Amino acid sequence: MFQDFKKFALRGNVVDLAVGVIIGGAFGAVVKSVVDDIIMPPVGVLTGGVDFANFFVVLKDGAKTPGPYATLELAKAAGASTLRYGLFLNTILTFLIVAVVVFFLVRAVNKLYPPAPAPAMKDCPKCTKSIPDKASKCPECTAELA
Repeated sequence: MFQDFKKFALRGNVVDLAVGVIIGGAFGAVVKSVVDDIIMPPVGVLTGGVDFANFFVVLKDGAKTPGPYATLELAKAAGASTLRYGLFLNTILTFLIVAVVVFFLVRAVNKLYPPAPAPAMKDCPKCTKSIPDKASKCPECTAELA
């Protein structure tokens, strides 16, 4: 059983997937830093110093201190139940930035490695299915080709 597990765990695609997950996690941390530290401060300046993280709606006042609450931290400290839509907006913005970065990254990689040319094709004289030029037998109708 150990040998089977070792064979499974060390297959190329499993290791590739693990590397992708690790790099993806690190990339997510970088993008979060870009959003929080580089993009959101200018957005905050443009919106008059508004911090999206402090956009929330109190659903139920806290047992310790009644509302209103100036910040989300004060609401949490009071034990209030809140709907934190500002944090949701930050998460959506982070997702959109990740999507744009990945899109441009994939475009750049695709330009470096152009797709392989499609093989030359011909039609089978018996069934008219499109098959590669080098085929000697039609995979559809099994006709021998000259």
